Amino acid sequence: MTITRFTPLTDVAALQNRLNSIFHDFARPQSTEGESLQAGSFVPAVDIYEDAQKLALTFEIPGIKPEDVDVRVENNVLTVKGERNWASEQKEENFRRVERRFGSFVRSFTLPQSVDTEQVTAQSENGVLVVELPKKAAAQPKQIKVTAATPQIEAKENQPASTEQKAA
Repeated sequence: MTITRFTPLTDVAALQNRLNSIFHDFARPQSTEGESLQAGSFVPAVDIYEDAQKLALTFEIPGIKPEDVDVRVENNVLTVKGERNWASEQKEENFRRVERRFGSFVRSFTLPQSVDTEQVTAQSENGVLVVELPKKAAAQPKQIKVTAATPQIEAKENQPASTEQKAA
């Protein structure tokens, strides 16, 4: 007779891992022999940076040519669109798993009023798109010099003595 040890926490953890795997695999398109790759949209990661002069957005878009990216500003909304296509010559390969996402993407960002939408620039290099949005001159902070005020006591000491004090 075989005695097995029941460990509920290990069993629950194993079940949780299996469920996570099922949902994770369901969310990503896969290709196996005989199956076609599911085309779908993906969302490129973006970092947003702001300083006193500009707002900058950095997108990860590997495999997308600069001419295949559309950057627009309309009604204070920045919209970045693009598409990563599945290479047709690779369809003959026998893939077991495909984790890279293919298809189109759209990212939109509402811009603050401080951004000068007429001076937007976009550059793409090595799969990284950088969109820079300079701030309006009025929106940039101004340095105000603080001067030392003369205390009231010193001002009274420097004034000539009043007539009452002179008469005494």
